[in-house]
Parts: sequence; C-alpha cells; structure tokens
Amino acid sequence: MSARTYLLAAGAFAVGTSAYVVSGVLPAVSAELDVSVTAAGQLTTAFALAYAVSAPLLATVTARWERRRLLLAALLVAALGNAISAVATTYPLLLGGRIVAALGAAAFTPAATLFATALRPPAERGRAVAIVFGGLTVALALGVPIGSLLAGSIGYRGVFAVVAAVSLVTALAVRMQLPMMAGSPTVALRERFAVAADRRVLTLLAITVFGVVATMSVYIYVVPLLTVTTGLAGSTIGGLLLAYGLGAIVGNAWGGRATDRFGSIPTLLATIAGFIIMIATLPLTATTAVGAAIALFVWSVFTWSFNPPVQSLLLELAPAGGLVLSLNASAIYLGMGLAGVLGGAVIDTAGVLALPEVGALLGLVVVGLMFALRAGVRRTPALAAD
Repeated sequence: MSARTYLLAAGAFAVGTSAYVVSGVLPAVSAELDVSVTAAGQLTTAFALAYAVSAPLLATVTARWERRRLLLAALLVAALGNAISAVATTYPLLLGGRIVAALGAAAFTPAATLFATALRPPAERGRAVAIVFGGLTVALALGVPIGSLLAGSIGYRGVFAVVAAVSLVTALAVRMQLPMMAGSPTVALRERFAVAADRRVLTLLAITVFGVVATMSVYIYVVPLLTVTTGLAGSTIGGLLLAYGLGAIVGNAWGGRATDRFGSIPTLLATIAGFIIMIATLPLTATTAVGAAIALFVWSVFTWSFNPPVQSLLLELAPAGGLVLSLNASAIYLGMGLAGVLGGAVIDTAGVLALPEVGALLGLVVVGLMFALRAGVRRTPALAAD
C-alpha cells in the first residue's frame, strides 16, 4: 500500500486523538479548571455535536475544492482548535477550542477517505479505506492512554499542545507529499439527506446513534468509573485504557472479517449481544487491575466490531455509498454527543456505577431495532442509489 495512504491515516490519527483524548484527561480538566467531571465530559459532547452538524455541511461547501488544499486546511483548523484548548484557562474558552477542532476533523476524515480511494485501483480501495480508518482506531488505542499518562506530568494543556503539534507536522507532510487532486461536483444538501427517506437506512442510522450512546456514555466517564470500581488512579488507569485501545484494533479487524464470512446482520447481532453483556457486568468484572484490563479489552473488541458491518450494510442498502456513509459519520458523532449528556445526567442523579446498566438497557433498544431492520431488509431490495 502506498506511503501516501498511511500519511492520510496519520492525519486521521491526529484528528481522532483530538476527538477521543478528553476521555483520558477528564480528571485533569476537572481539577485544573475547578469544574465537575460531568461538566468536563461535556467537552466531548461539544466536539461530537459540532462534528455531526458540520460534516455534511462542510462536505457540500468544500466539494469543489482541490483535495490537497482541503486536507491541509482541515488539519490546520484542527491544530488551531487544539492550540486554543492548550492555552485555555477558562472552561468556555476550552469549549470553544473543542468546537474549532471538531470542524477540522469533520472536514478531514471524509476528504481523506475519498483521497485514499482515488489513489488506489478499484481492487485495493477497500483496504485503503480500512487503513485510513485504522488511524482513528490507533488514536483510541494509543492517543487516549498516552494522553492520560501525560496529563499527570504536563497537564491537559500540554496534552492538547502535543495534539496540535502532531496536526501541524502532518499538515506539513500532506503539503509536501500528496499530489494535487481535483474536487468533485457539488451535491445539494437536500440530496445528501434524501436517502434517509428509506426506512431501512433510517433504522440503521438509528442503530448507529443508539449503539454509540450505549457504549460511549460509559467510555467517556470510564476513568472515574474505574477509579471507583478498582480504587486505582494515575498511570495504572492509563494502562487500562491501553487495554481498551488494543481491543479496538482487534475488534476493527475482526468485525471486517466476520462481516465477510457471516454477513452484516448476524455480525451486528453478535456484536451488540457481546457489548451488552460486557457493559452490564463491568461493575463486577472491573474490580481489580487484571480484571479491569480483561473486561475493557473484551468490551472494546465487541464495541469496535460494530462499524464494519454497519458500513457494509449501508452499502448493501444504498450501493452508491458516499452520501449515506457521510450521514453515518454524523450519526456516530451525534451518538457521542448524546452520550456525554446522558452519562453526565446519570452520574448526577444515580452515580457513576449506574452508567453500565443504563448502557446495557440502551443496547437492548439496539437489538430491537436490529430485528426491525432485518425484517425490512428481507421485504425490500437494495436502493439503486443514495
């Protein structure tokens, strides 16, 4: 695979770390800004909602832009957002920095995916997409635990400064190494959302939203949760987050292979069942360092097996693919945003130990939607276009 594709994956790593790293620095943000853990968790909500709303809008506005220029601009905006976060001494300024960073991420990821597929022949495009999205997985596997470990010595501001620097270096590499590439014809925003008129697509997008809320409402607050269940803190928690990240890498690979072998819907049902069990039992299994590491790893395998069958099923329902996949990306970040709000509300009303049970109940909602979707897919053939 071309080194250029891996450069695009490096960009995905930079913007992915920007998205996920807040989960690893929640205690530092809470302590340094003197805000509650719940309020700190809303930084993830702000990032996610800004991404969800802006992704289809930016894709439409920038459709005709030269692709390399778009990637460069997106990385620079992401760097700016993280630089603002690094110098923020107040909660509102930090919130604004997260929103600016989200705009850069929302512009970069879809553009990088399209750039990667254009660089490769048709037979290699699926692998190219997987490599780019692998950058997001590595961001979770390495970026979050490293951020958690660094927060103890350089503070959350230092962590965001490092992310800004990585984004700048990647932007420079993009400018020097990637070729220029023409943009594409503008697609009206109304056309982007027309595909949602199909009930099966709408149901699958709802599955994405509820599935992300189910797992991320727990993961966003996993550091304070583990502190309660294990009594551990500091670098040990960072090591546990690394176990979760490694599970994400395994899950992403397993989900793709299982989808090819068993089909999208059976893989999705198995994935959902697995993470319901793992979330529901988390207060019982994550009571020691070893138990928590195993529980987080297995939970992450199931969680990160979710996206490949969803993407595959979307392409089965709407073979043209591009527009509906952008809507799914918005659904993922909408779910992340709602997860931050829900998780904070649960902590304030019932305590952090109630989070896993709420996540498991939402997983059951996903199972119900899956059975409804399976019935709809059996009745209706795939869409001709999206």
